[in-house]
Amino acid sequence: MNPAALQVLISRLTGVAEEMGAVLRRAAFSPNIKERADCSAALFTQDGELLVQAEHVPVHLGSMPASVRAAIDVFGGRLRPGEQVALNDPFAGGTHLNDLTLVAPCFTADGSRLLGWAANRAHHADIGGMAPGSIPAAATEIYQEGLRVPPVLLTPEVEAIIVANSRTPDERRGDLDAQRGANVIGVHRLGEIAATGAGAALDEVTDYGERRMRAALAAMPDGRWTFEDQIDSCGPRPDQQRPARIVLTLTIDGDTATFDFSGTDAQRAGNVNAVEAVTVSAVSFAIRSATDPTIPANGGAMRPVTVIAPPGSLVAARPPAAVGAGNVEVSQRVADVCLGALAAAAPGRVGAASQGTMNNTLIGGAAWVYYETVAGGQGGRPGRAGMSGIQTGMTNTQNTPIEALERAYGMRVLRYRLRRGSGGAGFSPGGEGIERDLRMLEDCTVSLITDRRASRPWGLGGGEPGASGENWLLPGGHESKAERLPDKCTIRLKAGDVLRILTPGGGGWGTPSPQVV
Repeated sequence: MNPAALQVLISRLTGVAEEMGAVLRRAAFSPNIKERADCSAALFTQDGELLVQAEHVPVHLGSMPASVRAAIDVFGGRLRPGEQVALNDPFAGGTHLNDLTLVAPCFTADGSRLLGWAANRAHHADIGGMAPGSIPAAATEIYQEGLRVPPVLLTPEVEAIIVANSRTPDERRGDLDAQRGANVIGVHRLGEIAATGAGAALDEVTDYGERRMRAALAAMPDGRWTFEDQIDSCGPRPDQQRPARIVLTLTIDGDTATFDFSGTDAQRAGNVNAVEAVTVSAVSFAIRSATDPTIPANGGAMRPVTVIAPPGSLVAARPPAAVGAGNVEVSQRVADVCLGALAAAAPGRVGAASQGTMNNTLIGGAAWVYYETVAGGQGGRPGRAGMSGIQTGMTNTQNTPIEALERAYGMRVLRYRLRRGSGGAGFSPGGEGIERDLRMLEDCTVSLITDRRASRPWGLGGGEPGASGENWLLPGGHESKAERLPDKCTIRLKAGDVLRILTPGGGGWGTPSPQVV
């Protein structure tokens, strides 16, 4: 195809993924999907390679090809038009149990030929397990985290099993319906595009992504760089309150790149373990950020990139490890080490570390379960200060509006503001974190899955690190009785108690300017 026609095709296909996401959000029942947009959508080639994605949640999108591959491996050519595959098993194409993925085949109008696949992933606020929200801090095995679904046809019977295992069954049923509808529109739109004759050119889309990435890598210097960082802890028990290392060696050779995580600590007896698909998603995010964000986000762009993740390590966990926090916290640190190595390979093109955690807050009352990732500070960038109070790294979700939160859950928001002074100093200072106080209106269970409570988001080029985060309990709302909470814990709160979350700021970039007296 000529360049103009190719770009038009890419834009049309990307528009389909965006429309899928819009349908999913509009039809969803839960505030987590409808308000926070904790969902993602994409299209795939008939071989299961990522074709286009909407710019939704990076940790979803980079790992979704593993879900489509798992569906293909199980069902092959046995699927019929209108059928959809459901899965959330982290060891069979998933990430963590909350992320339920639906995969639908797209055929020609007469049903004779497979054109590709539509898929979407949504974070379900509760999928069972030992604590509301299905990411219990004390989990050491995946069986404790909720219902595990291998690739299966989504039938009424399967839906009934999923719904029966959730503390919020009506939400689950409504969100599943929304996911189904999003795939229906994706299949329909992809069929319309293929009917115009463009279906034969889908391989050109992924080939173009490969050419762009190879050109970007070839423009970088050859070499080898090592970077390491840590996860502060792997759980609430004293023996889990010690850091775990993530080590990366980046090698750039011509138009290829290798991300080797050899030397990373072994998986731990906690839920801070990531499956390989999550690690690959973080690599994909980092390499696009540091090379050229306009490179099409498709499977072709990852062809020149090799990821080495030792099985049984923190970045390629094996069953029956608990993995709930691997998707949300380890992914952030993998992105940090990738960006740290890329900053050395391409000085001036990568900013300092952002907050490096999603500050996961899970609260369950009598008939509701709340989940949110709380924003923080972005790292300072070459020539630009980091943004304050935003989602960074592997999450791209939004804020739950206070009005929606208080309408749906038994809580009140007492304070929600920027955390002044939390960003690292630098020529381009880091962005500020957030201060948030939630008062409980009824007895409930709270799980916190956070990080960067001991370590700090690193600065770059002489910039100073951002402030660490803090978690506090104010019994009865009394400041004088404030108790500092661990970074990862599951606790019971009473009506009137206040949960305070202080999120990290971003690291500063560049040597701070001298103070003028």
